[in-house]
This record gives sequence, structure tokens and C-alpha cells, in this order.
Amino acid sequence: MSNSEQAPIYKLVAVSKTYKQKRGVVKALDDVTIEISSGDMVSIQGPTGGGKSTLLQLLGALDRPSAGVVEIDGVALENLGDNELADLRAEKIGFVFQGFNLIPTLSAAENVETALVPSGLSASIRAEKVQAALESVGLGDRGSHLPSELSGGQQQRVAIARAIVKSPTVLLADEPTGNLDEQTRDEIVSVLESLWREQGITLIMVTHDSAVAKRAKTHLKIAGGKVSVSNSSK
Repeated sequence: MSNSEQAPIYKLVAVSKTYKQKRGVVKALDDVTIEISSGDMVSIQGPTGGGKSTLLQLLGALDRPSAGVVEIDGVALENLGDNELADLRAEKIGFVFQGFNLIPTLSAAENVETALVPSGLSASIRAEKVQAALESVGLGDRGSHLPSELSGGQQQRVAIARAIVKSPTVLLADEPTGNLDEQTRDEIVSVLESLWREQGITLIMVTHDSAVAKRAKTHLKIAGGKVSVSNSSK
């Protein structure tokens, strides 16, 4: 999955993840070995319960594997404590979710700024970064609007701006178009694709929508904890 031009941002070697449930042990990921190149655009598809969310949690440093090694930019997650994992997420990873996860009482700009509060940046620098992020998703003039004053597509743009305002290395999107109509879906994917092209981020999207998945360069299919990889000519 890696290529000769880009070093891998992710390396997973013999990764398994198991959960104990009432009916016994469930293996969400089963001996997965893959690499994801820095700057790649990746789709993840598979049936419900097939391991998509588990894989995304590992890629987002939100969980550790039960067995095997997950490396992010050369650092193995097993070697990091909880605080170090939190620092890694804050520094390198942006998250976009299906449900937007905006704070309803904050304006669009204030929602975006929440991602910068832990950074220790001055208020003026935070404001500059927030405005640049909103402009990058086409909402430069909507910073004062509350989420309730924005359409679903605009709310997702705010969520994307919040994810990229800290200039992450990786953008992880979990069903980013799941709550949107077809036209808005295409607009949001185009926004993500533009950010991927212009900023050189690694973009990884979990999606049930084949029209979204086919826009990616690399395609992961997960079923029964197993992962298969294919590449497009894009």
C-alpha cells in the first residue's frame, strides 16, 4: 500500500483487536498488516461490525491493539502512555464525524477555536488561524453564525475547519457524509479532497457510500476482521 515516493505514515504489523462480550470473545481485527503512505487518500469500507470503527480508533490513537504493532510516523502506540497518546492526537490527527459534534451555544468560529485552546497560542493568533480554516472550507463569512443557523453541509464544513485548524498530519473522517443529501455529500467530499491536495495531509475516510469511496486513491475493505487493499489509478 505504500509506494516508492512516500514514506508510510502508518505501519500495522500483525495487528489484532479483541473484545470480551457476553457471547464470548469477539475479534474485531484479525492479524492485519498494512501500510498507509504519507499523503495518501484512503477509503475504508465494510459491513456493520466488520472492524471499520476499530481500525479507525487505532489509526486515531484512541485505542491500542490487543496484539501486534501500530506505528504512527515511526512511533509505536504500545510505547506511549495515555498523556503521550493525547499529545500525539493533538499534534498530528484531526477528526471529522458523521454527527458534526458542534457545540450549539458557540458560533462557528468559536467551535473551530476549541481545537486550539490547548495549544497555548495567543488569542490573536488563534483568531487568524480560525479565520483561515473557515475560509479554506468556504465559510469565511459565517464565523459568527450558530450551528442552528447553518445547513447540515455548512455544519460539516465547520467541523472540518475545526479538524484542520491545528494543521494535522492526518485527517480521519468517520462517515463524514452519512447525514447529508447527495449534492451536499459531493460538496463535502470535494472540500476534503481539496484540503488533501492543497495541504498534503493524509486523508482516511470510513464510508458506506461507494461514490465517496471511489474518490480515494487507496481502498481498504474490511470483513470479519480481515483487511484487503486495492489501489485506483487516480
